[in-house]
Amino acid sequence: MAPKNLQEVLNASRGAVDLLRNSQIGSYIYPVVPADFQNWIKEQTAWRQTAVLYDQSHHMDNLFIKGSDAIKLITSTAINSTAVFPVNKAKQYVPTTDSGHVIGDGILFREAEDEFVYVGRAPAANWLLFHGETGGYGNLDITVDRRSPSRPYGHPVTRQYYRFQIQGPNAWQVIEKLNGGKLEQLKFFNMSTMTIDGTTVRTLRHGMAGAPGLEVWGPYADHDRIRDAIVEAGVEFGLVPVGSRAYPSNTLESGWIPSPLPAIYTGEAERGYREWLPADGYEATGTLAGSFVSENIEDYYLTPWELGYGSFVKFDHDFIGRDALERVDPASQRRKVTLAWDAGDVTSIFASLFNVEGPSYKFFDLPLANYGSANYDSVVDADGTVVGYSMFTGYSANERRALSLATIDANVPEGTELRVVWGEPNGGTAKAAVEPHVQTEVRAVVSPVPYSTVARATYQGGWRTNYQSA
Repeated sequence: MAPKNLQEVLNASRGAVDLLRNSQIGSYIYPVVPADFQNWIKEQTAWRQTAVLYDQSHHMDNLFIKGSDAIKLITSTAINSTAVFPVNKAKQYVPTTDSGHVIGDGILFREAEDEFVYVGRAPAANWLLFHGETGGYGNLDITVDRRSPSRPYGHPVTRQYYRFQIQGPNAWQVIEKLNGGKLEQLKFFNMSTMTIDGTTVRTLRHGMAGAPGLEVWGPYADHDRIRDAIVEAGVEFGLVPVGSRAYPSNTLESGWIPSPLPAIYTGEAERGYREWLPADGYEATGTLAGSFVSENIEDYYLTPWELGYGSFVKFDHDFIGRDALERVDPASQRRKVTLAWDAGDVTSIFASLFNVEGPSYKFFDLPLANYGSANYDSVVDADGTVVGYSMFTGYSANERRALSLATIDANVPEGTELRVVWGEPNGGTAKAAVEPHVQTEVRAVVSPVPYSTVARATYQGGWRTNYQSA
């Protein structure tokens, strides 16, 4: 009989690592939105030089959590403190397993006293949904609006909300033109409203491109009209809609690692969760990619400190994973960094495409080179010792450099030259996204995160990466 849940899928496999490394699903797909509105380089440079419109309506789950027990569910599953969480405020939500390893993350919006919306990828949404359904909460209602399927732009797609971001140095000029007048620049992650095309829309103060911007949302029926109004108002300020090809690469500059492997494939405490998860869901069909290989799936698990979430951990409440995290010495944990790849070594990867008799290296796609839903490339020091993982890789036209987001040993200082092992061993796995190739090593310098000087200098508390009051 076909497996009915993730646990049965694992039982029928040769182990979680083999299952995920040979999955036929490729990298995380950003559905519906066209790949390019203009050239992807123009779209990248626009978020640094003028203004951009990100259409975030389709690639994330929305989880609607209502009732007086909603805050209890959130508190019991988040490493974050909820002691201060007023209405019209957003927080990054980070849950961990009983062993203290990260499942995923997303954003929680408190839209009313007993009404929250989680927006993000499936792992954290599923965790909330499972515990909401099985945790014995008496006054709780949860509904999920899953990410859109991958369809051409213009096909009928129904979501509960549209969700846009207006970002870039000229973003506030676009916003105030849309609003028909001045608009207060609230503090980061505070919510309010504004007017677009005669319609009141909800807003979140954001800063994804390193300058004041807004996320706006409302009923999906208004998607096309609101989008067209934003594009029209932005013409005089150089606003550019960003396609799904360039969009995910913005995190290379801002510093968020989007898709660590959810740490749920082992552990008796998580067995019930694995039996609840479907056999065809994200956790069962996702892919592990990259040069780091271990037979033990737990070697891919990460703590909050390793992903830059250490400051979020607050022991002022009981939550899943608290006991394990209290035993962790933060100083011993790897830390998140940016790796700036050597231009000559990256050039040799591209040159191998034209090398008739020489080796063919793993194709480095532009602007995002990831080829799995969770990417783990070994980062080694001068002695060949693995000192961390490179986890999100691509190219920034603004920095004119290949970059990757990584987690590395705490004792490796900025400025150190390390090497990223690029490509999978033994010619590559059976993944559809992997062609036959040989591994190579790329020199890379340990650099700050966020890498963008603009982002580091202008974030007020930061976006995701540095948000201290989470």
